[in-house]
Amino acid sequence: MIVAPGQGSQTPGFLTPWLEEPSFAARIDWLSAVAGLDLAHYGTEADADTIRDTAIAQPLLVASGLVAALALFPHPADGFATVGAAAGHSVGEITAAAAVRVITAEQAMVFVRERGRGMAEAAAKESTGMTAVLGGDPDDVLATLERHGLTPANVNGAGQVVAAGTVAQLEALAGDPPQGARLRALSVAGAFHTTHMAGAVKRLRHYAQSISTHDPRTVLLSNRDGQVVHDGRQVLDRLVDQVSSPVRWDLCMQTMADLGVTGLLEVPPAGTLTGLAKRALPGVETFALKTPDQLDDARAFVEKHGVHTNPLPTNPTWRLIVAPIKGTFAVATSGDRLAAGDAVGTVSSLRDSVQVTAGHGGTIIEWLVEDGDPVAPGQPLVRLHPEAVA
Repeated sequence: MIVAPGQGSQTPGFLTPWLEEPSFAARIDWLSAVAGLDLAHYGTEADADTIRDTAIAQPLLVASGLVAALALFPHPADGFATVGAAAGHSVGEITAAAAVRVITAEQAMVFVRERGRGMAEAAAKESTGMTAVLGGDPDDVLATLERHGLTPANVNGAGQVVAAGTVAQLEALAGDPPQGARLRALSVAGAFHTTHMAGAVKRLRHYAQSISTHDPRTVLLSNRDGQVVHDGRQVLDRLVDQVSSPVRWDLCMQTMADLGVTGLLEVPPAGTLTGLAKRALPGVETFALKTPDQLDDARAFVEKHGVHTNPLPTNPTWRLIVAPIKGTFAVATSGDRLAAGDAVGTVSSLRDSVQVTAGHGGTIIEWLVEDGDPVAPGQPLVRLHPEAVA
């Protein structure tokens, strides 16, 4: 499992050792040109206040994660063949989407540049922020946030919820916290993943119309609900909506457990997500990739925990429809043709019941499961020959 961290994980100078590698430095220069930012400067010389700026932090994080992943897998096909799944927290979800080839690195940098700008502009309209709520009874924590008009913007599991809202609302929370919980103000510029970011969503939806997508080549988990999403356009739509919607990393980690993940590697600036995994996923080995001198050990870690066969082919002549969660599959169609949006079936678990729909119209070539079969997250359900696009 490869994961990419979100905003707040950056620290001054974290790119310094990486830029000593000529190939890494050249790729950062290229992505800097695409983003219109001197990412090498921000990753080595800029102070904490400078890289706290949303418009700088987000492109810096995505670029560093992508280039580190390329250093880990100089031939990306090797990564697709051995990495069982990928996910990213908040802006890290863009890193993950590009790493599994839903969008290109260049598309990712333009998208995250506009995301950062849009969120910074939205944050400047009102004095907002975020506070981590650590510990306490989960139900009491959520009830307290609701009482103060705050949004649980990040539900990170392991007793950590991030509250977001206006400064006045956060001050009220500080004076009336959930029983047994500790509060820690976060160094971010606004109430991300809330309705305060609506302006940024509108901006991104406009740009997303011009972005072409491909289906992921590796199982990809979504921040929205922890589900596996295998339709490239749906991945992009979720990246847009995510800006004003809560990050459910707790559900992502639940899906990791359902997948049987044994090892989790975090790309730079690493440490945050491996820390959460140590508490929420006992028995899962973690690796925080922080410097290039760890690359050989990181490759050995991937080899140890990697999959031997990837069920998602790199260049199929048909499309796959996959299970979004772990559960039991019930078939919902008896015909051999599907229109885009048609129900294929339902996957039901003790936690949830999710309808599976066809992202593309076409003809069913082969059912890969039967009615009533248990399925794993990302398991192929049916092969579909897509309709020709006029």
